Amino acid sequence: MSEMKVALVTGANKGIGFEVARQLASRGWRVFVGARNSEAGEEAAEKIGGSARFLHMDVSDPESIRNAARELGSQTDRLDVLVNNAGIVLDWNGAVLDLKPETLEATLRTNLFGPLLVSQALVPLLRKSDSPRIVNVSSGAGQLSEGLQSWAPAYSISKTALNSLTQQLAAALPDFAVNSVTPGWVRTDMGGASAPRSVEEGADTIVWLATEAPQSLTGKFIRDREVIEW
Repeated sequence: MSEMKVALVTGANKGIGFEVARQLASRGWRVFVGARNSEAGEEAAEKIGGSARFLHMDVSDPESIRNAARELGSQTDRLDVLVNNAGIVLDWNGAVLDLKPETLEATLRTNLFGPLLVSQALVPLLRKSDSPRIVNVSSGAGQLSEGLQSWAPAYSISKTALNSLTQQLAAALPDFAVNSVTPGWVRTDMGGASAPRSVEEGADTIVWLATEAPQSLTGKFIRDREVIEW
């Protein structure tokens, strides 16, 4: 088995995903830059450099996920880390009493079904790793333990569900480290220019979970490298 670790980061053409991919590549990892926009994905992989390669993947499309899994399997004998980072917000200022089912469905398709289907498709490659890890990028918006939540209901519901999916995957994959993480409010296209955290700060705990965290740490919700309630 080659010494170079292998990771796939979804939604890695910009923002936190790009920074995670960049940091992993800078550590000598072989990184696959997952993105649904081919031009943006190719540009991101080129910008990261090293062994970074673009992998076309639309996590809202099951066929695209299957095709990406086959392509990945043709390029590597294993996968050490899957970072389910791709996500969308469609109801920034929405109210739950006005939430349309189609908005919730579209949000869940990317933010919940995407990580589920990608994980299912890539478990065979992950099983070939000595220390397989799945990192699900969640949000404080999905946290139930810190009071009432009214912001972006479809997004918040999807992230609560993602935390639940994380526990399900951890139980089903006892030899894996499967965790979800809240990166905080980060200055990205999604977070906006007024967010207090840089992309480097947002990526820190994700990269830690991918590289340095104990393999025994699993089924947890993490913020700033610490387990928190959700």
